[in-house]
Amino acid sequence: MRYIGGKRYLLDSIMAEINNYTKNVSAIVDIFSGSGIVSSKFKEAGYSVIGNDFLYFAYVIGRGSTALNKVPTFKKLGVDNPINYLNLLKIEDTDISLKDCFIYQNYSPHDDVERMYFQENNAIKIDIIRITIEKWRKQSLIDDDEYFYLLASLVSAVPYVSNIAGVYGAYLKHWDARTYNEIYLKPPDVITNNANAKFYNENCDTLLPKISADLLYADPPYNSRQYLPNYHILETVARYDYPKIRGVTGMRDYKEQHSDFCVSKNVETAFRSMIEKANVKYIIISYNNEGLLSTETLSSICSEYAVTNSFHLTEINYRRYNNIGATKRKVVEQLYFFEKIR
Repeated sequence: MRYIGGKRYLLDSIMAEINNYTKNVSAIVDIFSGSGIVSSKFKEAGYSVIGNDFLYFAYVIGRGSTALNKVPTFKKLGVDNPINYLNLLKIEDTDISLKDCFIYQNYSPHDDVERMYFQENNAIKIDIIRITIEKWRKQSLIDDDEYFYLLASLVSAVPYVSNIAGVYGAYLKHWDARTYNEIYLKPPDVITNNANAKFYNENCDTLLPKISADLLYADPPYNSRQYLPNYHILETVARYDYPKIRGVTGMRDYKEQHSDFCVSKNVETAFRSMIEKANVKYIIISYNNEGLLSTETLSSICSEYAVTNSFHLTEINYRRYNNIGATKRKVVEQLYFFEKIR
């Protein structure tokens, strides 16, 4: 899964903060879980995890992988290998009509549709897999764990055949080589160590007062770009709610999924609210030096809520961006750590 601000290369640094500066941590909240890679790392290390994301497709990924402690058996379905079954599924094997195939009808070029997000065969395949998974659930042939396991597999596979540069805010005007591959579902990674992991799909301000843990890990948006427009098709595949769409890219409405962390006049209040509502002992915040809040401002906020001498900032220079014809500049990833005054 390609994801803005993904933390794959920061995992060791995040774990080092926990190992070096905390005591008796057993439960961690990953309040902006995104692709789920950090939550997965926490569970792998034996921590109890509470994951959350405002985007439903991100919730699906966590719920269908990290939240599970065993691979579902699909006993009621009567299919030996559902992933393989779905990979081999063809529209002629179903009673599904093309008119009900929302992705094909709106995001693959044909008739009066010009959007080039998917080749026709992959668009149809996404639709028939998604419709089939939903049908199995409605017929009570699969339980919730099995449903989200299959859905996570589909959502995670879609980016590998999408005609995009990285996100869904725009499609390419020529077919990228990856789009000629047939979409292929893989079993989600399930960590079978019996560590508890539960996922939510809520606004962080709504969820935080209702939960408690030893540590809060927060990886909020850094800039003014709202997340859903960059992933609107994955959201639609996950929800499959036949939304009203608009514009060149076929954008779904997202007015209810705006984040104050992406609004310059609201971002400081958003950070303060998150910190105040977190019922935890320790807090780690991922940010970078080009975020809406300056390093000085965010450091000051953290220090205000920190136990004396507990706050520190770790900076990691692992990404470099060069503008052609301009002075080289660095984007520095940051980890803000402190023990919260309680």
